Amino acid sequence: MAPAPASPDSAVKQRIVIENCAIATVDADDTEYASGHLVVADNVIDSVGAGRAPEGLANVVRRIDATGHLVTPGLINTHHHFYQWITRGLATDHNLFNWLVALYPTWARIDAEMLTAATHGSLGMMVKGGVTTASDHHYVFPRGAGDLVGAELAAVADIGARITLARGSMDRSEKDGGLPPDFAVETTEGALLGTEEAIDKHHDSSFGSMVHIAAAPCSPFSISTELLREGATLARRKGVRMHTHGSETVEEEKFCHELFGMGPTDYFESTGWLGEDVWMAHCVHMNDSDIAAFARTKTGVAHCPSSNARLAAGIARVPDMLAAGVPVGLGVDGTASNESGELHTELRNALLINRLGAHREAALDARKALRLGTYGGAQVLGRTGEIGSLEPGKLADLVLWKLDGLGHSSIADPVTALVFGPAAPVTLSLVDGKPVVEDNHLTNIDEDAIARSARAEARRLARIAAEG
Repeated sequence: MAPAPASPDSAVKQRIVIENCAIATVDADDTEYASGHLVVADNVIDSVGAGRAPEGLANVVRRIDATGHLVTPGLINTHHHFYQWITRGLATDHNLFNWLVALYPTWARIDAEMLTAATHGSLGMMVKGGVTTASDHHYVFPRGAGDLVGAELAAVADIGARITLARGSMDRSEKDGGLPPDFAVETTEGALLGTEEAIDKHHDSSFGSMVHIAAAPCSPFSISTELLREGATLARRKGVRMHTHGSETVEEEKFCHELFGMGPTDYFESTGWLGEDVWMAHCVHMNDSDIAAFARTKTGVAHCPSSNARLAAGIARVPDMLAAGVPVGLGVDGTASNESGELHTELRNALLINRLGAHREAALDARKALRLGTYGGAQVLGRTGEIGSLEPGKLADLVLWKLDGLGHSSIADPVTALVFGPAAPVTLSLVDGKPVVEDNHLTNIDEDAIARSARAEARRLARIAAEG
């Protein structure tokens, strides 16, 4: 999708001018400015360059002296489970299989009120940390829980972020050899109908859309081959992207060989689940053949370093994926396996954890990490014509990071300060040209109210799960 042209002066309702800041555009040439300017015209970037902004700009409603700041594209979270915000801190010493078994009975009691509180908490925390677009993989749809897709999207709108809601599904329960309890899954037909309804009701493919819907059966442990195949057919008929979990653990590899007679990548390919319209979470246990298949088909990867470490899943071969041409973005993953819930810490963790792998200090550097969290995420979500870099005509989704304070002022290079240093405060974050964070606080919703609601709903869910 090509960027929209910058608006002529006569058509611009308002401009925001940001000056005197370092800028990392993350464009194709990794253009950076030690001291530059960026001009927003309504909801798109009008200009970006060195020095002060051009003189005589019309309709300037705000002018920001951003001395001591770095401006980057907004961070893009490519994999999350918002509902898990109200089950943080549980099963903290479990691997993936045992963690799922421990938590599925609780998750299966989620309702619309709980999901609203969890979405406010999960997305609010991410947006405070520089996320402007998030993908949420919601796959738990208990009977009688209410309109969960509608509740989640309403809560996202409260905060003001851009969203790809991956409408998940599960139809393989314990009685069929899967992991979730029987009452936690849908029928195959019900899952497909629910996915199609979400697409028809909410997906917006226009330039600047705030809501995309993806088809997203959960994982080989919890879905039938029929749901995978039919889900792919549905997604391509509707023209939406496809998402699932893949190659997360050695147990998954064993499970796929025992059940399907092949590894996860071959199984996904046999069901239509490789392609440039597909991205998968984790992809930790990928051999050379798997990586080649992803590169050949341009299948994307959501790399979740903190969650992979929390669940002892392993170290994904991100440097090898990038070298092969696999699109890779970053993901927080659900906050029951990454309790911090922040993507800007994943920039640092992606760099550090990948340096523990075979490539050691050459695995990733600060700028490659920033690219994963911005342009890489836009690639994975299919939105490089709109977001992921700071270029004229692209959407005004951007972040001003304060780097002149105690935690960062002695690091000369601003990108290094952002990635290697502590989590940087966000002075301003714009989504679609509108502030969603000012001075490290959410602008559209009360953070204390979010905290109180999340605490209450977490306690209510725990009580219901204990009684059940």
